[in-house]
Amino acid sequence: MFSLANKVALITGASQGIGRDAALALAQAGAKVAVAARNEEKLATLVQEIGATGVEALALRMDVANADEVKSGFKQLLEKFGRLDILVNNAAITRDGLAMRMKQEDWDAVIRTNLTGAHLCIQQALPPMMKARAGRIINITSVVAQSGNAGQANYVAAKAGLIGLTKAIAIEIASRNITVNAVAPGFIETPMTDVLSDAVKEELKKRIPLGRMGSPRDVTSAIIFLASDEAAYITGHVLNVNGGMHLS
Repeated sequence: MFSLANKVALITGASQGIGRDAALALAQAGAKVAVAARNEEKLATLVQEIGATGVEALALRMDVANADEVKSGFKQLLEKFGRLDILVNNAAITRDGLAMRMKQEDWDAVIRTNLTGAHLCIQQALPPMMKARAGRIINITSVVAQSGNAGQANYVAAKAGLIGLTKAIAIEIASRNITVNAVAPGFIETPMTDVLSDAVKEELKKRIPLGRMGSPRDVTSAIIFLASDEAAYITGHVLNVNGGMHLS
């Protein structure tokens, strides 16, 4: 396990799935962890679980689509920990539907949460990172941002936008010793994929050369690596974690 001792990490969308597992993995690697999401009950349970391991944790009720809540959450984090070393932009929602019938509110909601939310968090993370002249920003995109997917024009557009955002910010702040990378998961066993029928899951597995869906830990292992000192010379990169489903 790569060491993140003495680091402070914030992960959004941490109440379940990849976000929850990432929070636990960051804590296991030695980082103090702030977990952000809209579900306060799940966050409280997660903070208790992390605290039981002897690691400091902070729950932040935050809707990343709301600029005021993002500012408030980062203020609370800095008041408690005094610094921020790692930001993991993981919060995401889906509002699937064919493009020709997609309601504008469904398009707007996904773009606001999945793309604008990451931008708002990066804006708040940059001042403390730039002051420290060090930091790691990791954006969670998706295999569909690279391959496309019918019925998810809003989600694909937002996740593809995250890749562009990653590359742009990586160039902007490289001189401050801050790296910005993305992780692109394939089909992972999370609450977001639990709604799929067994038949659909079996069809998906046929498209994956490794023959299985991924686990949250497959993704969080990539996050821990990119957050570590060992990844100090990697920036603007998209790390695929998809079992070979899409090769780029």
